[in-house]
Amino acid sequence: MSTDLENFVATTNHKRPGRILYGANFVGDLANRVCEHIGGDDIAAHYGFFQPVEVGLRSPADYEPIDYSSYWEGEELPEGTAIDGNGVAMVPSGFYHFWGYISPLRNAENLSEIENYPLIDMTVWDDSKMGAEVTDAHAAGKVSTMFVGHMYESAWQIRGYEQFLMDTIDRPAWAECLLERLFQANMVRAEAAGKAGVMYVKCGDDVANQNALMFNKATWADLIHSRWAKIWQRIRQLNADAKIWYHTDGNCIDVVDEFVDAGLDVLNPIQPECLDIDEIHRRYKGRLSFDGGMGTQSTMPWGTPDDVRARVKELIDNYGRDGGLMISPTHVLEPEVPLENIDAFAEACREYGTFE
Repeated sequence: MSTDLENFVATTNHKRPGRILYGANFVGDLANRVCEHIGGDDIAAHYGFFQPVEVGLRSPADYEPIDYSSYWEGEELPEGTAIDGNGVAMVPSGFYHFWGYISPLRNAENLSEIENYPLIDMTVWDDSKMGAEVTDAHAAGKVSTMFVGHMYESAWQIRGYEQFLMDTIDRPAWAECLLERLFQANMVRAEAAGKAGVMYVKCGDDVANQNALMFNKATWADLIHSRWAKIWQRIRQLNADAKIWYHTDGNCIDVVDEFVDAGLDVLNPIQPECLDIDEIHRRYKGRLSFDGGMGTQSTMPWGTPDDVRARVKELIDNYGRDGGLMISPTHVLEPEVPLENIDAFAEACREYGTFE
């Protein structure tokens, strides 16, 4: 039987794999119920999910997390609020998954506040063990992977959603400053991944909504895409065999040309509710692979097990027999997804997606 590594290489080089790679992620409540359902806690192994081996930089021995408390003095933060690694207050929403965000720079009054905002110094993190981890993963027939970061998403969480979008119009130097600082940290991660020979390098920003790009296209290209293109180019310089994966929800059809021209290999998640996979496959077959395709606003929560099986078969028959397709739900699966649909998803991926 072919390994995950062999199937991944075939898939992303647009050749028929031994089997289609597939997987899913779950909110905590649903994950707990799935574990009860299967009688164990290794969901990925039970269902045969694609399991890349994650590698990454290690913090220095004397690392001290940044103290962001001065940004929250005098604030009454809701119970259960956590401060993340960028100083953003993450507020429980009362739902099973989503957080609210309170942004530390939401009231910034001048550019110097953005210039001097403390962010993690990635240049002192250690990459010395990454090469061996990659070698071991590949020797075991596994795919090495590393997530190198966000830019736009991190920027708006730090600055504030509306504030950051207004900055792109009224104060572009402010938006540019924050994005550039995040870009520099992501470049450190990307160079570490490239030097170590990581096979599957991941990054992403939700730059589209259900209808269209979130920005004027020129603004997106100048502020955001130009920086990702530099990162992708640098990865390629260091490791020509790397495959680059980018996540954006929504209808991003207007900028897929730019993704492909910049060297993107895999686009995720191909939301069927707002992105026409027929059209995108016609345009980019053989040049771009797809990861996703199973609707989390439609088939997975509201379809029957037969609907789920039919959708998996449709994806494989129409888009996956010659490589270029990995199947996954387009978002984490939420509590309303029936357990029977999860079973049907994995069973159908194995039944219709095994070619060896």
